[in-house]
Amino acid sequence: MRILIAANLTPFLQGGAQEHIRGLTQAFREAGHSVECLQLPFAFNPVTEVKRGMDWAESLSMAAPSGQTIDRLIGLQFPAYGVQHPHAVGWVMHQHRAVYELYEPSQAAANLKALREQVHDFDTRCLAPLANAGRLFANSARVAERLNQFNGLKAEPLYHPPPLAERFYCEPAQPYFFFPSRFESLKRQILAIEGFAHLPAGLRLVLAGEGGQLDAAKALAARLDLQDRVHFLGRISQAEKLAWTANALAVVYPPRDEDYGYVTLEAMLAAKPVITCKDSGGPLEFVMHEETGLVAEPTAAGLAQAMAGLAEDAPKASAMGQAGLARYQGMGIGWPAVVDRLLAA
Repeated sequence: MRILIAANLTPFLQGGAQEHIRGLTQAFREAGHSVECLQLPFAFNPVTEVKRGMDWAESLSMAAPSGQTIDRLIGLQFPAYGVQHPHAVGWVMHQHRAVYELYEPSQAAANLKALREQVHDFDTRCLAPLANAGRLFANSARVAERLNQFNGLKAEPLYHPPPLAERFYCEPAQPYFFFPSRFESLKRQILAIEGFAHLPAGLRLVLAGEGGQLDAAKALAARLDLQDRVHFLGRISQAEKLAWTANALAVVYPPRDEDYGYVTLEAMLAAKPVITCKDSGGPLEFVMHEETGLVAEPTAAGLAQAMAGLAEDAPKASAMGQAGLARYQGMGIGWPAVVDRLLAA
């Protein structure tokens, strides 16, 4: 088949979305299909640019561009899933979160309030035909829940593996917790550091990544006199990430309402328990409390209690990690299954 993947491009912004796009493109090619990726430039601000992006995406028809046949269009991101094709399939990573679950009416400016209605109408208009035809998928059950809550649309959760899934491994646990993620408010590194401050000496918290909240996190560690116990690695290589995960006592990942969360799956592949929170969204689809990790209250005290509990019982932490690996393996997560499901729709 000839397959076109429709997604976004925000210059110099790298993260899980770009890994997802690369992984799907490669999976289609390995399955013997011809695939191209159409990435539309996208800007989150100002709101006029968001509206412009919606209008542009919906105006594009990829039914037979320049006479070239395209058998399937797979739309992944807002607003790229608005690109027109007679056999489009939607696999929604997430919607424009600023006008959905992150929207705060009391703090929203008039232009954002207007955009919210426009985005909701766009999503329902573009995605409802796919849902009615059984061709709408979501990156996770949490993303599917949002589509149903806000747009009244039914989407099938479809899981995929994280990058380098086959390369994760497990080593004996060392006395540190690992937290790899972009530094932003929704990931809640600040909350993890505040919780870690209550743990005894001899333990470390190792954070990897860059982002807008990195300086604030470093300043907090300094104020709490944790410079010798909280370590900031910055951007690390894939090999370093594999090693830091393999040797950790546990992985800490307490985001607010995450869409999916590669960090959770990476920890499970390395047979490490995951500490997450009750409001963390996607990770809760994989972390079973007291079985494959711990689900804490989204407070510093809650995270402190969870970290202390695993630090005090290393055999229990190890058993949870092994249970997490078994759970991942039992879920049948893999790119071949994703390709088959998307093309069968």
